[in-house]
Amino acid sequence: MSEQFSVKTLHDAVAGSAAAFRSRVRLQPAGGEGDKVFPPTYSGAVYATEKRRLPGRAEAVECVLLDSVQSQANRIEEALQDAVDEGRILIPVIEVDFSEIPVVEPGQDAEGLFEPIGRVTSLEAPHRVADAILRDSEDQNGVPFRETPAGKKIGFANLRNATPLFEICPTALLLGLWDSTGPKGGLGTKFQRALVSEIVGIDASYGTKTSSRIDPLAIRKDAAVIYETPDRGWTLSPDEAAQEKKKPILKGKDGKPSEANHGNIVPALSNVSRDGTPLAGGVTIAYAEQMTVISLPALRRLQFPINGKVSAQVNNAGRTVLAALGLCGAVLAADRGLDLRSRCLLWPTAPLKWELLDRPGSMSEPFVLDAPTAIKLLADAVAQAKSVGLAWMDQPLKLKPAKKLVELVRKSQELAIVSGGGEGGEP
Repeated sequence: MSEQFSVKTLHDAVAGSAAAFRSRVRLQPAGGEGDKVFPPTYSGAVYATEKRRLPGRAEAVECVLLDSVQSQANRIEEALQDAVDEGRILIPVIEVDFSEIPVVEPGQDAEGLFEPIGRVTSLEAPHRVADAILRDSEDQNGVPFRETPAGKKIGFANLRNATPLFEICPTALLLGLWDSTGPKGGLGTKFQRALVSEIVGIDASYGTKTSSRIDPLAIRKDAAVIYETPDRGWTLSPDEAAQEKKKPILKGKDGKPSEANHGNIVPALSNVSRDGTPLAGGVTIAYAEQMTVISLPALRRLQFPINGKVSAQVNNAGRTVLAALGLCGAVLAADRGLDLRSRCLLWPTAPLKWELLDRPGSMSEPFVLDAPTAIKLLADAVAQAKSVGLAWMDQPLKLKPAKKLVELVRKSQELAIVSGGGEGGEP
């Protein structure tokens, strides 16, 4: 059906009374049924688990979250960014150029030559156009982003005036936005998600966590006391060690060889914590399912006035573009594959199919939308919107980080070198 799926079909669905575009695809581990997969871990190294009611099952089923709504949104934005970089699509992007900020590396001083950080865009920043990275950047004339004409538009946007965000960051209208750190604080611009996707493992059985290491040098834990050196290495000599209050600093907590990754780790097994919570030992599942929904009522709440005037024609054109953007992003993300993290590669058992939930109790025949068709659909929708006066930014808006942000990045890098690592989040 993808050959027949045109921008008119999409426009009619958006302008009518249809409820949503929906996709449900069944997935299996790439290693085959019964292979272990590893969900993301949250605070305390635990998985997000719950029981869910499923069709055809009398009892609730144990399920585990394999990829959250937030993570799925990020993967869609990554796919869109790749398509922009490759010249396959043209959508608004705001870029912050960090190329002049060198990375401080262990054993080097701030005057050395290091790999640059590169750029961060509104498709990569966690909070999209409202992210603090963009807020704390400025245009080429040194004007803070939120004080530029484009930045001021964020504060003007609301459900009845979505035009400003359509022009500079339409993904915020599709994937959600809350400008909680802007000038209005918690009362800042807020839009719900119109596209929601997640991947859930069904009939989850929790695995056993293993740990072991055999040292080929057979170094014993009581072989010697080791000390921290000024360059974060280690030494056996107290005289070569870094000093604190004129005393040599032990390596790690107790100065054992294991603090420098030498020695054995005694093989151990565990599957639950003291309170009975499953530890991060992976899971086996009957199957996984990816569920993606694009809410058309959510898009219909958005209005796109031009010069203060509202028209149904322009509103429907803008909503059609956002629906096309959602379909395109989801299809492009699916084309990238589902290698979610280490030891969590999933494989669709069937092509990605979509359904249009039309009138109550009525839905379209499932249809496949391939990447070329989805890209053309988006381009046609954008052209249609432009023909009625609703256009968006077609060239990247380039910013540079403010001096205070540069200084904060450098101080964080230096602290990471001293402390030996950084802070992480969901994998």
